[in-house]
Amino acid sequence: MVAEVNPERCPCGSGESYSACCQPYHQGKPVPTPEALMRSRFSAFVLKLSDYLKSTWHSTTRPLQMDLTDSPRWTSLQILSSGDSADEGNVHFRAIYRAGSGWGYLEEKSAFVREDGRWYYVSGDTSEGGFKPGRNEPCPCGSGKKHKACCL
Repeated sequence: MVAEVNPERCPCGSGESYSACCQPYHQGKPVPTPEALMRSRFSAFVLKLSDYLKSTWHSTTRPLQMDLTDSPRWTSLQILSSGDSADEGNVHFRAIYRAGSGWGYLEEKSAFVREDGRWYYVSGDTSEGGFKPGRNEPCPCGSGKKHKACCL
């Protein structure tokens, strides 16, 4: 089952509409940077687009199967840093997800390579933990409301 997307806002948090942001990449357009690939991959996790995730995963590290059935409900993405030079790149990000009645995060320093003009995800060093947003902080669900007025 593919999750629904708000056509006004891309799941990756860029502030653009999905059709102007990640959708063209999901439909096959080459991604210009490792950060754009990470954003499109996050959106693919939200939308449960396993074929896209596999196609953008480097062949040397790609899993044989990918089942997103029990995947967390990803809600927001923060890019902490990114960069690239020639045919290698990196992205340090934090992804927030809903965990039962609470929140969790996955933080990763990802490695990317460019082959034949296309960027691929290779691997990442990850850490996970619980996430407790403050009452007056924006809600991690992406609604734009304060946490105390939304998902508290």
